Amino acid sequence: MWCPHNPSETGIVSLSGPCFALAILVLYVTCLFSLLGTDSGSLQTAKHAALLETLNSNLAALEEKLGQDPQWNELRRLRAEVREQAAWLESSTDVTWSFTCQVLLLLLSLKKCMILLAAAYHPAKPNPRTAEAAPALSPDTLSISQQKTVQSALQFVITLGLCPYLLPGVGIPLKHRTEFSAVVQDVVSPNAAPSALHRLHASCTALLQIAQHPALGNLILTRHLGDLIAGLCQLGFCPTKGKGEQGLTEEQRTHCREALKSVLDRVYQPLVVRELLVLQGGSKQSPAQEVKQPLAQAPAWLRRLCGQLLSERLMRPSGVQAVVRGIMEGAGSKYVLAALSILDLLHIQDKLTAHQFQRVATTALLTMAREHPQLAVKYLLHPMLAPLLQCWDMAELAMEDLPAGTVLVKEAELSRCVEDVLKVYVVGNEPSDMLLESLQPSLGVIFSLYCFTKQNVSHLRSPCQEILLWVLEKSEREVALSTLEGFAGLGRTMKFLHPLCQFQVAGGGGAMITVKETISDEEEALYQKVSSEQWQMEQLVDLLTHCQKSGLAGDFFICCLKELTHVAAKDEAGSDAAPLSCESLVELEQYHSQQLVGQKKKLLVLQLVAMLCERLSDTVFTDVVQVVEFVAVTLQRACASLAQGSEGTVEAQTLSMSMGLVAAMLGGAVQLKSGDFAILKQLVPLLEEISRIHPEPVIQQLAADLRITICTHGAFSTQTVGSAAHSTLGEKIGSSRSGGQTHANPTESPEDKTAGLSLGPPQSNENCTAHSPQPLQELLLSAYDPEIPVRAAALRGLSRLIEQRDPDGLQAQEKLLKVFLENMEHEDSFVYLSAIQGVALLSDVYPEQILPCLLAQYGCTSPGTRGPQTAETRMKVGEVLMRVTRALGDMSCQHRAPLIHAFLRGARDPDSTLRASSLSNLGELCQRLHFQLGSVVQEVTSCLTAVVKTDSEAEVRRAAVHVVVVLLRGLSEKATEVLRDVLRDLYRLLKSVVASDRDEVTVLHAQLALEELDDIMRRFLFPPQTLEKKLVVLP
Repeated sequence: MWCPHNPSETGIVSLSGPCFALAILVLYVTCLFSLLGTDSGSLQTAKHAALLETLNSNLAALEEKLGQDPQWNELRRLRAEVREQAAWLESSTDVTWSFTCQVLLLLLSLKKCMILLAAAYHPAKPNPRTAEAAPALSPDTLSISQQKTVQSALQFVITLGLCPYLLPGVGIPLKHRTEFSAVVQDVVSPNAAPSALHRLHASCTALLQIAQHPALGNLILTRHLGDLIAGLCQLGFCPTKGKGEQGLTEEQRTHCREALKSVLDRVYQPLVVRELLVLQGGSKQSPAQEVKQPLAQAPAWLRRLCGQLLSERLMRPSGVQAVVRGIMEGAGSKYVLAALSILDLLHIQDKLTAHQFQRVATTALLTMAREHPQLAVKYLLHPMLAPLLQCWDMAELAMEDLPAGTVLVKEAELSRCVEDVLKVYVVGNEPSDMLLESLQPSLGVIFSLYCFTKQNVSHLRSPCQEILLWVLEKSEREVALSTLEGFAGLGRTMKFLHPLCQFQVAGGGGAMITVKETISDEEEALYQKVSSEQWQMEQLVDLLTHCQKSGLAGDFFICCLKELTHVAAKDEAGSDAAPLSCESLVELEQYHSQQLVGQKKKLLVLQLVAMLCERLSDTVFTDVVQVVEFVAVTLQRACASLAQGSEGTVEAQTLSMSMGLVAAMLGGAVQLKSGDFAILKQLVPLLEEISRIHPEPVIQQLAADLRITICTHGAFSTQTVGSAAHSTLGEKIGSSRSGGQTHANPTESPEDKTAGLSLGPPQSNENCTAHSPQPLQELLLSAYDPEIPVRAAALRGLSRLIEQRDPDGLQAQEKLLKVFLENMEHEDSFVYLSAIQGVALLSDVYPEQILPCLLAQYGCTSPGTRGPQTAETRMKVGEVLMRVTRALGDMSCQHRAPLIHAFLRGARDPDSTLRASSLSNLGELCQRLHFQLGSVVQEVTSCLTAVVKTDSEAEVRRAAVHVVVVLLRGLSEKATEVLRDVLRDLYRLLKSVVASDRDEVTVLHAQLALEELDDIMRRFLFPPQTLEKKLVVLP
């Protein structure tokens, strides 16, 4: 039973008017809610009847005290005034609602009393002669203890008068709050008058009136904002069930909507966002998901409303920042709710706001992952990845009991899961260790899904591929290689799709996971298993084709070669053990089982290496390190075979290929630096071992010479190394031309032709004329054969006759020139490249007779011949002229004037491609002439300056600046002498290009030229100091 204290005991007897009313009110509220300050355990375990009796006794004691005690007259008058203005107040037989109404009346009385106190307060003016002091507090200021009392009152209003009347799914239920709230929920009688909807409207209206006071409003809107928003949403937006139901009027519903908008605009926006996310509730989770969802599924109208309100928050100024802060500030005690809300934001379908919300959700998720990694994995990442791992989470026996075709993961769930992973991991692009590790268990299933989508048309193919490539790119190289080994079945155990499950094509273009039908036929089951593994292997190699630039494909290929060597060595060692030594049948069975596993792995590695060689070909290696590792693996396998005395044809061929590859690298196929030789030194022990144990003297000598060349950093190189390099490069060029698939220029140097090193054996040349030369007449006829291979072979046969100085061929030089020139106009590169080679060889033999003809054709601009075909033919003639210039060497100075004039005229041709080609040829010619340039330097410089400043085509300006780069590189220290008169003009030209040209490539060429010029001038001004000691022998 409540017993009020004597006001005199509290020290407030001397108060009068509003102050006395405030003191009495606070005292009464303290006594009324003393129930909260007593033993909370007894309340939580109390019977419903005891709670109702307690509420009744307190209400009776209040009325008795207000009617008898004269000191409570002021409060009784104030409460009566408030009661007259409270239109929402209705009598009820429900004790809980009567109690709520009395608390609301007291709070409204407190509000009115505080307003009167503030209005009557007139603080004295400060005395300027006295020391400054803190200003006096307003009399309506609540102390900390008084604030706690008011909070207790508000808690009773929310618990008894608001939350019990919310619909299921609207707000957080009372049973999930406190044990006392769960008890209160069972004692409320919503069926008694007034109705639950009117009770909810009365509570929300009264709370809104109380919140108009700043001090009381802060207490309501900071602690109970979510419940107030939930009530207003239900009152203003919940659809009505029928006309017969007694609900709110349209005016009341409109007032609730306006009040909701006012509250949302008034409160701190991140707090609004947090409460709206909680109110929106979580989405339905799968049964296998471990996350416990405290909220019921929010009604559809409420989810739509919250989405609309969140969109409005987002579109406000600084809306994105407010949404992110709201999510992050709510990630403490409400971490689960915030996590579910973030996952829901990823699935918004509204096209206008989906992109913004998805970006916000991704940013918030990644931030939560950084700050709370363990909680993020548990409540965010694991639920997001649940559809991929659901089959493994189910019990084996439970899955076996399901009939075939049972859908375990629906199409919508699987598609949404893959899209979420793409948004969070790939689009978010924050490759932390925690994120990469969280995705590792699902990679096998994603790879299986990727392989399945490659069998049909599916919108999931591209997302799966992007996810896999992102993981391989962002992971450490060792982890990426381990992942690839897992995909191939070589390394660690990878969780693919469950053996009892399968992917199945869905109606929306996606996929779903269903229970697989059991196959009774063992042969059919084995065939499907082998076919599936074969298909996965092919898709793995296809995936690696996208990882060649990063070098991952090359590293994985070397890893497979190492695994092949290891498996072969283990197989050889295992074959030596006698199975008869097994003491029991169990050991014998284990021995045969291990042998089968080893054979399977060996076949798997061989198949993978063969596919890599076939698909990746000569682009698998991207740097010297990978090439050296490849050679080292090959040499190790050769040494192991030689040590066991089991070297076969394949090992001998791979050994020859690898040593030829090293010889080609040392012979100039790759521009080696000092650091590259440090990498090459790891081959020295292997080469030394081969030079000791290999039975062939030639291989021994080559291995020893290669070792010496590597140790001396190329300073000492024998003829054996040069011959091996020449042989390797020659085979490479021959194999490239024989198939008719290359469009490379035959004039390219060996460095260009061997920039990519082939892994397969060189292809055989199909040209049989080298062994059985055909008659000249037959070759001339075949040069016009409609079959491209026959025509190209005939042209190469004619070229070989000229190269061998065949008398019949030399006498028919005019016929040969005509044949070559006509075939130069052929559209197939296999034909016109052979013709260009023939004209170049013929010009090398008879330069005085052939060059004038070529120069005339190069400068031909007669009417009726201009066009793309003519320009292309003239560029081919220009290529012939440059080949002749290279072949003539120092003798090219005799033909300096006509060649330079021809290229200068070509630089003014209307066709931009021909202008660029002429400038390129001019640069190479000037590079070879050196001191023979003479007075032509002025003409060349004027031409380059005019082109750079006036030509509108970027490729022509690039070619002009590139001429300067080539000229400076070719002349080197001689540039200060040869270009003495024009060096300053070239410098100014390059500076103007860097400053004003709009083409980035042209500017890059100019910067390279300036760097070359800077190096030349530094060496000229600061020559290296060489310490020399001269010994002069006196006569």
